[in-house]
Amino acid sequence: MLPVSTSGYTGPRPASSTPASVAEEARKKGKKKSLVRAAGGEVWEDPSLADWDDNDYRLFAGDLGNEVTEELLFKAFSKYSSLQRTRIVRDKRTGKSRGYGFISLKDPNEFVKAWREMNGKYVGNRPIKLRKSNWKDRNMDVRVKKERERVGPYQKNR
Repeated sequence: MLPVSTSGYTGPRPASSTPASVAEEARKKGKKKSLVRAAGGEVWEDPSLADWDDNDYRLFAGDLGNEVTEELLFKAFSKYSSLQRTRIVRDKRTGKSRGYGFISLKDPNEFVKAWREMNGKYVGNRPIKLRKSNWKDRNMDVRVKKERERVGPYQKNR
């Protein structure tokens, strides 16, 4: 069986790359950051985003069946050379799929091509629905910046 990380499937690893060495490498690069997120009226710190590339192009894949695994999703998109990782979101208590996931691509042209070609294609027992992920809009620094642009530099006096 291929290795699966809790933060997304990145494809088969070479034998020399163990999870401990990968974690050590990430620590050396200073990649141990976590982002403050906001959605649904809640604010939380999300350390799992540190495993993803900041400058990737991410697709949201909806309507996934319970039989779809990260490996299967990775194989479905493996014809795109800039594919970096896939992730199926799972329920924390039961471990069952919540019916959606994410696909990360490095090249913007392949991102658009994958979106057009794979939207509505069967992955597992159902056709998947793809759209651009809005994960960056949930980061607090992005939300604060957009709010400042919307309001302007001057606050209204009440």
